[in-house]
Amino acid sequence: MTDLNLGSLPAVLPFLVSLHGFDYKSVAGLVFASCCLSTVVQPYFGWLADRVRRHWFMGAGVLIAGLSFALVGFLENYWAIFLAVLATGFGSAVFHPEAAKLVHAASAGKRATGMSLFSVGGKAGFGAGPILAVLLVTLFGLKGLAFYGILALVFGSLLFVFAPVLSKNAGNALPRAAAGKQSAAQSRAGRNDWPAFSRLTVFIVLRSACDTGIGAFLPLYCIYSLGTSEATGGFMVSALAAAGILCTLIGGPLGDRYGCERMIRIGSFLLIPALAAAFLTHSLFLLVAMLVPISFAFNVTYSPFVVLGQNYLAKSIGFASGVTLGVSFSAGGILAPALGWLGDAYGVDLTMAALVALALLAHAVTWTLPRGSGRPESEPGAGRLRTA
Repeated sequence: MTDLNLGSLPAVLPFLVSLHGFDYKSVAGLVFASCCLSTVVQPYFGWLADRVRRHWFMGAGVLIAGLSFALVGFLENYWAIFLAVLATGFGSAVFHPEAAKLVHAASAGKRATGMSLFSVGGKAGFGAGPILAVLLVTLFGLKGLAFYGILALVFGSLLFVFAPVLSKNAGNALPRAAAGKQSAAQSRAGRNDWPAFSRLTVFIVLRSACDTGIGAFLPLYCIYSLGTSEATGGFMVSALAAAGILCTLIGGPLGDRYGCERMIRIGSFLLIPALAAAFLTHSLFLLVAMLVPISFAFNVTYSPFVVLGQNYLAKSIGFASGVTLGVSFSAGGILAPALGWLGDAYGVDLTMAALVALALLAHAVTWTLPRGSGRPESEPGAGRLRTA
C-alpha cells in the first residue's frame, strides 16, 4: 500500500500533462518532489529506529503516503500538486526504515532472501500502481485518485493495531541456536565501514537515477517517440514492475548463495546492453523484448545492496536501511530535473540515452567495493555455502 502511491505517479503524469499543460521540466519537478524529501528524512527515521522501537511509524507512513497522493486528483495549482507529491514521498520515508529493521530481525541467516520477500510487496505496489491509476482516471477522472485515500485509511489502521504483534513475532521466530549464531556474528563484525558504505551509496544513487528516469520518462518516450497511446505507456511501466516481482524473488536467494557484491556487479553489467537495445534503437518490438532483461538487471541487485549496506554498517542497521532504501527509491529523483531539461532542450530520446550512460557509471562504481564483502559465509548460518 505504501509503494502503490509512488508507483502510480508515472502513469498519472501524462494525464496531468494533458489536463494542466505541464512541460517536461514540470513533470521532472513532480518526480523530484516525490523523491527529494524522502531522500533527506529517511536516514533520520532509520537513525531513530536504531535507538528505540517506533511501531507506529509504519502505520503513519501508509496513511500519509496514501492520503497525500489522493489529494493530487483534487488540486489544480502546480505547486499544490508538488506539495502533495512531496508529502507522499515523506510517508514512504516514515514507513521503510522501521519495516526494514523488522525484516532484518526476522530473517537472520538468509537476509537477502528475507529482504527480497519484503521487497516483493513494494514491487507489487509499483507494478499494480500504474494499472490502478489508469483505470481510476479513465473511469472517474483525476478525482478517482480518492480511492488511494480509502486504501490508506484501511491498511494504515490495520498496521497501527498489528505492528507491535508483528515485531514480537519476529523476535520470537528465531530458534535459540540461530539467535546465538546471529549474536556471535554481529559481535565479530560489529563495526561500521563508512568508506565502503559511501561507495555503495554512490552506486545506489546512480542506479536510482536510472530507475527513476525510466519510471518517469518511459511512458512519455512511448507516447512522443514511438507514437503509442497513454494507456500503452502506463502498461509498459506496469509490465516492467510486474516482471520485477519475480526478479526480486530471484535476486535474494542468489545473493545469499553467491554473495551480494557479486550479484550487484553482474546485475549492473547486464543493465547496460539491455537499456541500449531498448532505448537507442527506437523499436517498439525491442523495447517490449527488453522489459524482462531490464527488470532482471535492476532487481537482482536490489536485495543484495540493501543487505550489503546493513553489513557495512553492522552497528547501525536502521540507519543503513534508511539510507539504502531511501536512496534506492528517492535519490534518483534529485537528478530528474536535469533529465527533464534534456527532454525539453533536445527531446526525450536524448533523455533515454542519458540513462544508458548512468547505467555504465553505476557498473564502474561496483568495482570499487571491497572484494568478498558480500560473501555468503559472512551471513549467520550460511557456512554450508562456503564452497559456492
